[in-house]
Amino acid sequence: MELKSIKITAPSDTNLILGQSHFIKSAEDLYEALITSAPGIKFGLAFCEASGKCLVRSDGNDEELIKAAQSNAMELGCGHSFIIFMRNAYPINVLNSIKNLQEVCNIFCATSNPLEVIIARTEQGSGILGVIDGEKPEGIESSGDKEERRSFLRTIGYKR
Repeated sequence: MELKSIKITAPSDTNLILGQSHFIKSAEDLYEALITSAPGIKFGLAFCEASGKCLVRSDGNDEELIKAAQSNAMELGCGHSFIIFMRNAYPINVLNSIKNLQEVCNIFCATSNPLEVIIARTEQGSGILGVIDGEKPEGIESSGDKEERRSFLRTIGYKR
């Protein structure tokens, strides 16, 4: 078995969701979940089949993001994984719709941070073991940091 770290190459100003699903209809169902959850969302997604033709199935409404999802999915090469790049929406707007899809098994992360995916490769194929999402903490939140966080959430409209 070979362990590998793969850096995700994300287009600028995007968020991404990395997950695992189990059925060929995943690409279409993910498309429907995204398009109906966030008006104005732009996205591209790719799903790696794990049997049959073993193709990367893709969909979306933004060609740049579709191509980014396709190339990252090919680089990962992990059966039944999917990756979504999005603009004009945040993962918080779409995650519950995605998690409620019957074929979605797992969400590894939802982030706009630099991302590394730890995978294992065997003779059979490859699988995602985990992710490294962003950087390590540099300290404990102070009272000033708490106030800044609370103010930010109100500024962007996620708290009243």
